[in-house]
Amino acid sequence: MNNKLLISKFIEYLSLERNYSQNTVLAYKNDLEKLNNYIKKNLLSLETDDLRIYLKKQNHLSNKTIAHKISVFKAFYNFYLRSEKISSNPSLNLIRPKQEVKLPEYLTLEEVSTLLEINIKTPYDARNKAILELLYSSGIRISELVSLEMSNLDLDNCIIRVMGKGKKERIIPLGDYAITALTNYIENYRDEINKKNTNYIFINNLGTKISRQFIFKIIKLECQKKGIKKNVSPHTLRHTFATHLLKNGADLRIIQELLGHENLSTTQIYTHLSNDKLHQDYDDFHPRS
Repeated sequence: MNNKLLISKFIEYLSLERNYSQNTVLAYKNDLEKLNNYIKKNLLSLETDDLRIYLKKQNHLSNKTIAHKISVFKAFYNFYLRSEKISSNPSLNLIRPKQEVKLPEYLTLEEVSTLLEINIKTPYDARNKAILELLYSSGIRISELVSLEMSNLDLDNCIIRVMGKGKKERIIPLGDYAITALTNYIENYRDEINKKNTNYIFINNLGTKISRQFIFKIIKLECQKKGIKKNVSPHTLRHTFATHLLKNGADLRIIQELLGHENLSTTQIYTHLSNDKLHQDYDDFHPRS
């Protein structure tokens, strides 16, 4: 079996059986194709030293990127190990480089209040207000938000149903501010811009599904208007949602469920944020700090 077919079968497995997102599947495919372009051998004949030499040549890349490549190789060879195409996994002894824990930036309560204070004069103002309130109220990913349809929203019960990574559905409660903004947008403004009669909740100026890039633009413009200097993205609001929950006493496992994290270790980064604030408050307020 040639390398292209080996990669294709593995990618098909990730997509159809593991239900990985399109972006994740593409990332895995790119890493394997780069390995294939460098090493002119059948991928199933590679040994640990072949992979080590290849990775050593990638010294221009970050530790995070190298660690991802190693994860891809391990998954690829485990797939063919289970298929009994190989007798051992050559990537098993590869050691992921240590990564610096980069704490995500988040907004203060004052900054959130400022950002979400939108004077509604047009249907687009109402839409933008609803988008920002929803991002902060639910912590959903931008990919999840742009894919929301009217059937995902239950305003009467104050919840949304989100299809997350791995096509796993989760139900997220919504706060009063988000419910008010969404109700106002949907009942009073959405029909004016729904030129294509789409079922998507959030619509662009052409009447079609709003894009990720457009939401980044909305947030950037609102931050400029409000004088918020931080580099704010949809992911910043997701981090802010989780951080504020933790600071107000929410259980880490509840936050994990709301964010749709598969592993609790992913959610634990927010404990670092909380501990940093704890130390800062100690230094600021304790008389003998």
